Amino acid sequence: MKILIPIKQVPETSRVKMDPETGTMIREGVESIINPLDLYAIETGIQIAESPCPEPGRRGGGRTTVLSMGPAKAEEALREAIAMGCSDGVLLSSRAFAGSDTWATSYALSKAIARIGAYDLILCGERATDGDTGQVGPGLAERLGIPQVTFAIGLELADKKLRARRVLDDLFEVLDVRLPALVTVVKQINEPRFPGMRNVLKAKKAQITRWTAADIGADLTQTGFDGSPTTVIKVWPPERRGGGVILRGETNEVVAALAGAIKELNIAVG
Repeated sequence: MKILIPIKQVPETSRVKMDPETGTMIREGVESIINPLDLYAIETGIQIAESPCPEPGRRGGGRTTVLSMGPAKAEEALREAIAMGCSDGVLLSSRAFAGSDTWATSYALSKAIARIGAYDLILCGERATDGDTGQVGPGLAERLGIPQVTFAIGLELADKKLRARRVLDDLFEVLDVRLPALVTVVKQINEPRFPGMRNVLKAKKAQITRWTAADIGADLTQTGFDGSPTTVIKVWPPERRGGGVILRGETNEVVAALAGAIKELNIAVG
């Protein structure tokens, strides 16, 4: 089984800064990590690749290729994924990709996947912690013309089909999907592993494939700022409100004090 896992390198969330002029994130000088929610997709892919093949007459195992779009530094994220157990990595790196929104990002990834060739399953994290949109996975599935399942909390593979259990606000759904398909997973699906020393050494020596926009045959009008239909007009921090009261004490005391404050302020609670 061939599994593809698109991931993103993001700034460590406690140090995020925005450029007020361009509306984009300032990444220079900020520690970068694998998008935390992508770790669950990586773990899911590795577990599937390591599991015995359910189809009679076929050998178990699979291959997991992790891919990312970003500057040269994003290679660190790919090596970390290989250290966890992924087979290999592909990095899309070109100035032509700078400033891509989710639309342009899904386009570039779809072109890279077309070059990679045949695959069975694409696994994505639920969303990225920097943009927080959850749009790239579904957008990628739409561009590739394959079925998609979002918010998956469990996966089973059998008879060349995927059975996915997905979580919604107040219920669970179980879906049968033909392969190839794309799935976004939630963090409740597993617990990502820590890399072992043998894999860490393997990751340091791994040959990362690098592709530019030209290598994947990308139309430059569909990438970067030019290919992004959404634009951040303005970015600013919320204004701090003054005042406020911290209620301390036993639960009943705090509830009574809060109820009294609400009544005094004449705030309707429906």
